Amino acid sequence: MEDEDATSGKLLTLRTLEQADALMLRLEASAKRTAEWVSAFRGKPLDMVWNMKFHPIGFHPVTHHALNVIEQVNQTWTYVVAVLATRKLLELHPEAGAFHLAPGAHASQPLDVMSEVEGLVGAETFAAVRPENNRKLAKDLEKLATRPEQHRYVFFMSPKHPGTARLPKLERGGVQVWSVDLQ
Repeated sequence: MEDEDATSGKLLTLRTLEQADALMLRLEASAKRTAEWVSAFRGKPLDMVWNMKFHPIGFHPVTHHALNVIEQVNQTWTYVVAVLATRKLLELHPEAGAFHLAPGAHASQPLDVMSEVEGLVGAETFAAVRPENNRKLAKDLEKLATRPEQHRYVFFMSPKHPGTARLPKLERGGVQVWSVDLQ
């Protein structure tokens, strides 16, 4: 894994499945630290929720700097989906060489995941209770429909679509749609 400081505008680059697995372990480590804080908390329930929302007791999933827990949850699942998508893309497109990840609102590239080989593969990624929430799937399909990449994807995680599978019934405009899962 290269360029680990994703918050400074640098990309994360994954070349192998082993690097993807190592990044997943990093995400797990920040989640573990927060889970330990929750387990040790001895105050009133509303005080715990207040602290989770307003105080930097959580950790960024990659850099591990302090965040509030709500932001940690959102960013963790953003990265998890991007890493799982990249794992699948490494399998589907070994000719890509590597994939650059920049998921989320502060992305430093046009798409969440892009192949090192310019114009070969591009993907958008997200986690949601339902992929229809906030028209996220529709918006990503619209965005990718105008992209020049030879292979275009939307990857999402949702309890409504468990497992890792291609979902042709959701596809539009030549963009493949995949659900991803931790299993």
